[in-house]
Amino acid sequence: MRLLYKPFSIISRIIGRRIGNEAFRAVWTEVDDSPEPPAPTAGEADVWKAVGGAALRAAMIAAFVTVLRRLSARAFHHLFGIWPDKSRAATTEPPTAGD
Repeated sequence: MRLLYKPFSIISRIIGRRIGNEAFRAVWTEVDDSPEPPAPTAGEADVWKAVGGAALRAAMIAAFVTVLRRLSARAFHHLFGIWPDKSRAATTEPPTAGD
């Protein structure tokens, strides 16, 4: 049954990455005039813009992927009655907010 969760996981990761990337671009245009942060190998680029842009992009993508994977796990639990994580196999209830 847990094999059925794989498509949920893959789709949520793809959508999360796309939304995170679009959110990053929207935030970056507020931070800097350029549409993308400078490449790490660009000679004239400010090191803090390159590092900050990469860190911000990674954080935003990770956050959106995590949110969507969490939502897909809850949807899977709602549809099939089991939690997709093996460590939660003993219980059929979703974890509380503190978990």
